Amino acid sequence: MRDTVIVFARAPRLGKVKRRLARDIGDRAALGFHIGTLTDLVRDLVSCGRFDVVLAATPDRAHVRLPVRVQRIDQGHGDLGARMTRALGRYRKGHVALMGCDIPQAGAADIRTAFRRLGTADAVFGPAADGGYWLIALGPRRPADLFGNPRWSSEHALADTLKKFRHHRVSFVRRLPDVDTVADWRRHLASKA
Repeated sequence: MRDTVIVFARAPRLGKVKRRLARDIGDRAALGFHIGTLTDLVRDLVSCGRFDVVLAATPDRAHVRLPVRVQRIDQGHGDLGARMTRALGRYRKGHVALMGCDIPQAGAADIRTAFRRLGTADAVFGPAADGGYWLIALGPRRPADLFGNPRWSSEHALADTLKKFRHHRVSFVRRLPDVDTVADWRRHLASKA
């Protein structure tokens, strides 16, 4: 069975994506950033050819048009932990990774590294600069309750989640910044210059 990477994303809709960023740069610019980052990520993952790529979009049944063909699943209802648990639970055999789409520096090389580390670890996390995480990769040995009740969208998200994995072997890939605010966006633009 091939390994699978799930990309978690909001369907690209004006006024519905990157709302904190949009407050400062406008809805159209935020939408353009979201579409560009999502497209670049999915294109990179698909071109790698070493794993299956699945887009888990919200809201359910929303039309998402990308220049690359990928399998599509709905995230379903519930909080972020419930939606991530459901998506990861669909892929119990082999290795599975779930990642966000607002980390412009993340790509297929990070997923390959995470899957290699699953040779000796039960879970691999990609820490985000803000205290959260942009990636979780799992092998077949997993906690019954993957996430518990972490403080999502806070500097405690990774630490809270790691408590659920205290009896499991955990590894990490590189720490990367996400782009949620105008300061993040400016740093991202400066890094590309």
